[in-house]
Amino acid sequence: MAQTDTPGRRDRGRPQLRPDDETRQIIYEAARHEFAGSGYAATSMETVARRAGVSTKTLYRLIPNKAALFEGMVSDRLDRFLSTFNLHIHDHANIEEALRDALMICADLALDEEVVALQRMVLQETGKFSGIAATFYKNGMQRTVSALADWLRVQQKREFIALDDIDEAAGILIGMVASAPQRAAIFGGMPLPSRSQIEARVRTCAALFLRGCQTKQRSV
Repeated sequence: MAQTDTPGRRDRGRPQLRPDDETRQIIYEAARHEFAGSGYAATSMETVARRAGVSTKTLYRLIPNKAALFEGMVSDRLDRFLSTFNLHIHDHANIEEALRDALMICADLALDEEVVALQRMVLQETGKFSGIAATFYKNGMQRTVSALADWLRVQQKREFIALDDIDEAAGILIGMVASAPQRAAIFGGMPLPSRSQIEARVRTCAALFLRGCQTKQRSV
């Protein structure tokens, strides 16, 4: 007689099925650790599969090759950043407080240890794998700047600030907050700044930026 499944019970030999989207998240998390720790060349689909706890057959079914894995991993990290950005950025009456909140979210991404490790890897290996630099820039850095630029456009419409080139201003802002600490970590081997140091840097950057673009009617 055929055995029927009982609610709340399954055959011990039958693996529990997991949605593909959830499996991809686990794979991307494993890939982040592998790429950041071992580099692009030394990371293989097999090592990522082992770290993720999935079969190589499942990995190749969901993600066809290492280039697609790297692109998907970067995009996934930015998708979660943008979700956080949109979730936590509210309308503030105080533009300086609002800008500090926005810049802290950007700093949390740009000065994350794994993100900096990935940047170091891209710089070291882009000569051998030119596509990874374009992927990291397009799906990582550029999307971060675009998210902040969109937020600045909202503040300009609300007449809190006045800017001629919002996209350029967003890039300058992120550079003010993150570029020097990133360079020190990547090229100088210096530790990344602490949370309190990042907060202090964000406060300084926000004040300096607003000194040049805050509208008079909103500065009181």
